[in-house]
Amino acid sequence: MNARTHSEDFASFISASPSSFHAAHEVARRLERNGYTLHSEVEAWDASPGGHVLIRDGAVMAWWVPETLTDLSFSIVGVHTDSPTFKVKPHAQSKVEGYGQVNVETYGGLLSNSWLNRDLALAGRVFTADGQHLVRTGPLMVIPQLAIHLDRSARDGVTLNSQQHLHPIFTVGERNLLDHVAALAGVGDILGFDLVASDTQEPQWLGADGELFAAGRQDNLLSVHAAVTAMERLASTSGSVAVMAAFDHEEIGSRTATGAAGPILETVLRRTAFALGAVTEEDVQRAFARSSCLSADCGHAVHPNYGEKHDPAHRPILGGGPLLKHNANQAYTTDGWGTALWRSVCDRAGIEAQDFVSRNDVPCGSTIGPLTAARLGIRTIDVGAPLLSMHSVRELSHVDDAEAMSRAIESYWSMS
Repeated sequence: MNARTHSEDFASFISASPSSFHAAHEVARRLERNGYTLHSEVEAWDASPGGHVLIRDGAVMAWWVPETLTDLSFSIVGVHTDSPTFKVKPHAQSKVEGYGQVNVETYGGLLSNSWLNRDLALAGRVFTADGQHLVRTGPLMVIPQLAIHLDRSARDGVTLNSQQHLHPIFTVGERNLLDHVAALAGVGDILGFDLVASDTQEPQWLGADGELFAAGRQDNLLSVHAAVTAMERLASTSGSVAVMAAFDHEEIGSRTATGAAGPILETVLRRTAFALGAVTEEDVQRAFARSSCLSADCGHAVHPNYGEKHDPAHRPILGGGPLLKHNANQAYTTDGWGTALWRSVCDRAGIEAQDFVSRNDVPCGSTIGPLTAARLGIRTIDVGAPLLSMHSVRELSHVDDAEAMSRAIESYWSMS
């Protein structure tokens, strides 16, 4: 698969994944198509040779068991399915000045102004008397910006109050939002729901040679897609169990049953270890000590209009290759051991890599890496493809970097 073909497949993956729930099911669907077995957590655990996949709400775990295992270990790639957005409140609508509006709250650290004047859909899951249903609407609502004639100061910057100004319009009239969503989805009365906003503009290629890729939710569906395509190509490992851990709720701290601070990955690893013959806690801890984890989450390319915001000695660019992310205060977990591992992984894959470090006076974000390392004691490093406009409704990447991330993950699994 070349970079353009990979990018076209990535575009289809984004379009199929307007919410974390959709992303988890899309990962499972693709892996099942490639021979992976879908499991339920309430059933007896299966760790027979081959591929296995498990969905829990908006998270999805997949593991590949090789034919031959010597000393049990796990090679983990950690990613996340969620992105900054708006989540519908329990009382889903209100009427203001004759407009029907969708009551939402912000989810994660979104760039509010980028969501103005966008054609927005609702997506997620609803619960009816006959169970759970994944739903998505077409363009349904918009957050209109105040006209310049009514706010002359807008030329100097826009200040948005998240309660007052980020309140989407979906109708002029008396339509009931949930009834409308139910009718669109062809389901009965909605008893419960987890619905979020998603931009309806399709991904697009920009640049003289179509090398720039513009789309929403690339943080972190780019890494999810890189991992699942690498797992689709995975035919063998050198003896380690390959694991893809796609968590939910990273953008809001991960402290949930499907987040990296919760038990889901540890549950998968322990149940797999015992199914593969571990007998005691000592056996499990020895397996963890032989294991490693790539925390794959997007990072920042240097912005040509804001060069002063970046460290002067570290200037990663779009198209320059995946990032190895460093932070002395362990917001990223990379150390010297991890640096050497990543260099070997990239050399084996024949790809270039870049280093990312924040300016000392511009604190960086964090990832699932420190949480995974702290919970499990497994050596972890932080990597990811570079982006511009991270946490905007529409982010920008380079087609070469996305494809290189997939090849790097494949290299990591095949040499583990």
